Amino acid sequence: MNDISLRHDWAIEEIEALLDLPFNDLMFRAQSVHRSHFDPNKVQVSTLLSIKTGACSEDCGYCSQSAKYNTDLEKEKLLPVEEVIKAAEAAKDKGATRFCMGAAWRNPTDKNLQRVIEMIQAVHDLGMQTCVTLGMLTGDQAKSLKDAGLDYYNHNLDTSPEFYGNVVTTRTFKDRLDTLKSVREQGINVCSGGILGMGESRRDRASMLRELVNLPKHPESVPINMLVQVEGTPLYGADEIDSLEFVRTIAVARILMPLSYVRLSAGRTEMNDETQALCFMAGANSMFYGDRLLTTDNPDADADIKLFRRLGLKFEESVELQATEAQCENRKKAKDFSETASA
Repeated sequence: MNDISLRHDWAIEEIEALLDLPFNDLMFRAQSVHRSHFDPNKVQVSTLLSIKTGACSEDCGYCSQSAKYNTDLEKEKLLPVEEVIKAAEAAKDKGATRFCMGAAWRNPTDKNLQRVIEMIQAVHDLGMQTCVTLGMLTGDQAKSLKDAGLDYYNHNLDTSPEFYGNVVTTRTFKDRLDTLKSVREQGINVCSGGILGMGESRRDRASMLRELVNLPKHPESVPINMLVQVEGTPLYGADEIDSLEFVRTIAVARILMPLSYVRLSAGRTEMNDETQALCFMAGANSMFYGDRLLTTDNPDADADIKLFRRLGLKFEESVELQATEAQCENRKKAKDFSETASA
């Protein structure tokens, strides 16, 4: 990697100017930054599992897991460790290098945290990186997670501080920043990004990116989500974000945070292959892999492998990708044989 001076003093007007660039110029600039620090044809893949579903006391307007909304979501208690290990093993077999676990809590109790720590340690024993998203944390809880060997903590800002109150009222924007501070002080890698398509303006998107890039240290992972509309939530029926505007935001995130992994996250089922290809060209070099993201759909593994083949992309762990591609090819051969035999 080349030496680079990372900035933490971006003004919102500078970020808006990037978002306003002609599309070709913006893509060229983002690609140039990306190629300076990453292999442009490799993508890190993570798998996300809901380890405790529903009955959350928060009122996040996009979330099917809030107890305040009627989304017909089946509530589940914290999963047994054995079930989490089984899911992690399956994710590893499919090529994922990081296993993320999410619990629908405002904040975990110390008792529940101890059970999550057992999961973290078990997943680590499989040779995978670990990430959890558990809501707000105290400093002592962050230390416990660090002592357990946690690699990443996810806590998204969601949107700009100016628009935040239109999305969430049960916790403040400062609460989110305080949790990120507690995590960072313990030396845990930070995973933090936002959600696009909730009715925010382009200036809001610039403001959210400013909050992320002006943190004392850039998040190691920056997930950019497209809103998945869930019937029964307040944001159901919101105007969808233009796909090129989404790509622009990916590109600007790459320019602002050149050493971070920019993750193409929720909403890929709403994107065609061409939009996803533009996101990778804009500097996205991480994605969630597997057919579920907590409670929403995600493209299945075979579809992603086919897309990667078309684009000439590889998983960051190339040996695992080759094994997964072989599995996909074997399934195709078996299907072709079955169809021929039954003809």
